[in-house]
Amino acid sequence: MNKLTIRDIQLKDKKVLIRVDFNVPLDGDLNITDDIRIKAAVPTIKYALEKGAKKVILMSHLGRPDGKVVGKYSLKPAAKRLQELLGEPVKQLDDCVGDKVKSEVDSSKERVVLLENLRFYAQEEANDAEFAKQLSGLGDIFVNDAFGTAHRAHASTEGVTRYLKSAAGFLLEKEIQYLGEALKAPARPFVVILGGAKVSDKIAMIENMLPKADAILIGGGMAYTFLKAMGKPIGNSKLEKDKIDMAVKLLDAGKNKICLPIDHIIVDKVDPAAKPQVTDGQDIPEGMIAVDIGPKTIKEFQNKLGNAKTIVWNGPLGIFEMDAFSKGTWEVAQFISGLKTTSIIGGGDTAAAIAKFKLEEKMTHISTGGGASLEFLEGKTLPAIAALTDK
Repeated sequence: MNKLTIRDIQLKDKKVLIRVDFNVPLDGDLNITDDIRIKAAVPTIKYALEKGAKKVILMSHLGRPDGKVVGKYSLKPAAKRLQELLGEPVKQLDDCVGDKVKSEVDSSKERVVLLENLRFYAQEEANDAEFAKQLSGLGDIFVNDAFGTAHRAHASTEGVTRYLKSAAGFLLEKEIQYLGEALKAPARPFVVILGGAKVSDKIAMIENMLPKADAILIGGGMAYTFLKAMGKPIGNSKLEKDKIDMAVKLLDAGKNKICLPIDHIIVDKVDPAAKPQVTDGQDIPEGMIAVDIGPKTIKEFQNKLGNAKTIVWNGPLGIFEMDAFSKGTWEVAQFISGLKTTSIIGGGDTAAAIAKFKLEEKMTHISTGGGASLEFLEGKTLPAIAALTDK
């Protein structure tokens, strides 16, 4: 990596401003339902404290308050959880910029301070220079450890780098290392698994991966547009009509590499109480909806994955949120977890599926960024990473 990392910077007696990603899911009572992103930030925070940082100032967004103060998007639950994980007090502020915030940061007895939600200000997403300058005034050094927002040029990710020496935290470094390696020099055979609802979300990734991968396995809702493009009947399954021509082009370009489902789990309506049936082959009968890959496809995918040395997986293979339609995703995940391979899980729904199946420990790397990992795998430059100080 040619960018400075937190290891390359002298932290002693410095105020270290860290962009974290505490955009965590909350239930109706504002309890955190998944704290993986907070846990992921802990090593960088602890390292800064161990190296003698005078203060660690954390900033994050939560949800989409659209530039207004919205109580349910306060970072208070995140501060409470972080305090438990760090084992030391965390001061939670009720704002993120202004003279009061600056004096509270400077006078706090606590070594760790968490600012309130950045997106309570529209200036954050607008990458407003004055707002970025105010944020940067809180620290001596900037560390970005929020991969989940690295594909956005916001004030707290890109703007602050104009005012402070900027480095990657451990989490950001790990993301760049694993996702970057997969793109640059993957150990082979290199197999990509793509799922999720829409072809349109994955076109750029397929185009970028076709020359690099040895095989691309496609499942989930996006598979049915490809099958339609091959002239197969797909019943009432998910279809993006306007992407059929694109699917034809991709199938032509990747004829030996792209593998589609050869059987399906089908229902007459998407409902946990529906009676699932298995198709004989690729054809989906009139009036039926495919909700998962079938047993022959599972076997076929496992055969392709068996000797893979690098696997990148982005998108579930069925409606995994409903147990009745989660078997394809589960069987493939379980199979990968037993392989001696580098397994890289692209964030979002795929990470949620792996967490549901309790297989996190068995995967080499689970990305914390949904959109960011997708754009990275599409071969795009992520503005927040590009903005960090070069080594």
